[in-house]
Amino acid sequence: MNRSVVDPCALPPAILLMGPTATGKTALAMELSRRFPVELISVDSAQVFRDMDIGTGKPDARTLADFPHHLIDLISPQQAYSAARFRTDALAAMAAITRRGRVPLLVGGTMLYFKALVDGLVDLPAADPATRAAIDQEAAAGGWPALHAQLAAVDPATAARLPSTDAQRIQRALEVFRVSGRTLSSLISGGAQPAPPYRFVSVGLLASDRSVLHQRIADRFDAMLAAGLEAEVAWLRQKYQLQADLPAMRCVGYRQVWEVQHGLAPRRELRERGIYATRQLAKRQITWLGNTLRPQIVDCLGADPTAAVSEVVGPIFA
Repeated sequence: MNRSVVDPCALPPAILLMGPTATGKTALAMELSRRFPVELISVDSAQVFRDMDIGTGKPDARTLADFPHHLIDLISPQQAYSAARFRTDALAAMAAITRRGRVPLLVGGTMLYFKALVDGLVDLPAADPATRAAIDQEAAAGGWPALHAQLAAVDPATAARLPSTDAQRIQRALEVFRVSGRTLSSLISGGAQPAPPYRFVSVGLLASDRSVLHQRIADRFDAMLAAGLEAEVAWLRQKYQLQADLPAMRCVGYRQVWEVQHGLAPRRELRERGIYATRQLAKRQITWLGNTLRPQIVDCLGADPTAAVSEVVGPIFA
């Protein structure tokens, strides 16, 4: 359905609650569900994996029983999940929620998924194992920053938004170029799917004091370690056939523990490396919010963030 020919006010509403890690999104979403007739949909590329609970910050079973989340525990850690599949799954869940007379509340920090939902996706080339293997060999020989420099030479727009160590996305951008002869940025700008038939109200949680967010991130990672993150990764390795390049083991926290357990990094550096990686993730999430998604911002460190968000979304239910 094309919004250009539909009165936005006639569309059913949906709330998007987004923000970097450790801003209290899940707790706030659950509080909103106490106040308004909403159902929660997780927008988290790590929480889709079954048995990955501690390192993903997944709500526990009791919390999920009280506050059910759609799109959690969908696949095995041996499998891959994509933004395209998320869009399909999210739209199906949203349609069912709307039919029940309730409002979808999508909450999480995977900004690409939010963008895919709202703006649609372009038809990109399928994965090419041979091309990926060749790129991996080049990275093993010269490092991902060298591959990032290659990407900058052919697709500066994509390279500019990726850290030089973001192996997964650098690989994909180079793969698209080598397979199709076109840059990822040009394919994305060439058009996407029609917008979904919803009136989105977007709220972004940000911390007015970055140092407080950094402390929250450190406390969160410490709590994961205390809860048994290392044992969880060891158990996952026993239960599943896992490789370092699987998306599940590229998740922040899991990747750092994997490297320690495979002798690729000293255990004494685990905490520091995990906190640093989480801060880098938060930095990318904040960039997405400011440059691409541009929601209405609420300070998660304010006197009453729930009240502030309720003020933004309340008119939906009037």
